[in-house]
Amino acid sequence: MSVRDILAVDVAGESGSIALIKRDSVIEEVELHSSDGFAHILFGEIEALLARHRLKLSDIGVFACASGPGSFTGVRVGLTAAKGLAEATGRKVIAISNLQALASFGTRAMRATVIDARRGQIFGAVYNGALELVSDEVVIKLDDWLAALPTGELEFITTGYPIEGVYAPVIQAPQALAGAIGKIAAAHPELARDPAEVDANYVRRSDAELFWKDG
Repeated sequence: MSVRDILAVDVAGESGSIALIKRDSVIEEVELHSSDGFAHILFGEIEALLARHRLKLSDIGVFACASGPGSFTGVRVGLTAAKGLAEATGRKVIAISNLQALASFGTRAMRATVIDARRGQIFGAVYNGALELVSDEVVIKLDDWLAALPTGELEFITTGYPIEGVYAPVIQAPQALAGAIGKIAAAHPELARDPAEVDANYVRRSDAELFWKDG
């Protein structure tokens, strides 16, 4: 199968999602909700998604996964699932930053993406229109991050984090990011790696673990 036949997984936040991407189109995206984590429902949801489209795991060309930042437990669950499925089928994994996935919902030349890191901090980064990093991904207080942002045609993209009093538009992206992650993966097959080579993107891991309260 083509590398563009992708199963994408994102359970890095309080809500999660999975998506099936063929070539560069999202065939179906399913938003997941679970008050006690996703580990016990994820594989059943994947099985149901594939069954609806008469596919088997062996039909998937590559597995894409959110690499974080986000909930330490959620990031680990998603990556473990994607890596396990890839190992079982002899496929590769493409790991995509959640902050980069958020940037795909923007339209301006520079896209400042924000995820709640809890206890007064955010995960933030700035990407350009080609979804390339302009400012590194960091975990930081919002005001400090805002003060250090580059100038230019900027917009903010988040999934509900309150950003007020800023000088640029604020875009509310959907909670479900698996489709965006899968589309980025489809556009960049060169990012495919053996499962053992894929790791999480915690963004200064010790801080991320301290300031995120796992649900």
